[in-house]
Amino acid sequence: MWARVKRIVAVFFICLGLPACALSVDRIEVPYQSPTAWAFVKGADKVKFTVESSDGRTINRDRVGVKKNGYGMEMASIEAINDIPSTVGKAIEQELASRGFVIGAGGSRVEVQITRFYNDFKIGFFAGDAVAEVNLNVRVYGSDGRLKYVRLYEARGVEPNIQLASGDNARAALIQAFRNAVTAVVNDTRLQDVLLLKLNEPAKSFPRS
Repeated sequence: MWARVKRIVAVFFICLGLPACALSVDRIEVPYQSPTAWAFVKGADKVKFTVESSDGRTINRDRVGVKKNGYGMEMASIEAINDIPSTVGKAIEQELASRGFVIGAGGSRVEVQITRFYNDFKIGFFAGDAVAEVNLNVRVYGSDGRLKYVRLYEARGVEPNIQLASGDNARAALIQAFRNAVTAVVNDTRLQDVLLLKLNEPAKSFPRS
């Protein structure tokens, strides 16, 4: 017990002298890091569509997390310096194109809405975890403008056993969650079938990923 109290006090006084500690805002870039393996989708080269991304978060769109002290109390914010909706949209385009799909006007439209892009620190006794969540709501509209497919994709990323609830650790977890969310979207075989016009049924919400 006393060892933990001493550790918290020591960290507190150290933070007083460090501008990058809990009382200062951390600004981070959250890039997309593609998995190393992917598979070409048969017939994808004959399918053309556009990808549009938007931000469905209602508050704190720049904030992707907050720092915490040793007691788990929220401190300064962690903000993204890159445009998250644009980064997400380009990532979806990149991965679908790598699987053979053609990105361009004149076909279907894929709308990607970011509903959550956030990291939360879980404070433990000796160490903590950075746990990030990225949720994407995807809608596919046919060339006739009709809604063909709707699905919410939820993904997590974890940076375990951390000592500081900092922007760097939040970034690591967010990059994982971001990659996992995009992978869930582009590897969804039902979504692929909709784009390939193999699945022509009334639009409905499918189970979450």
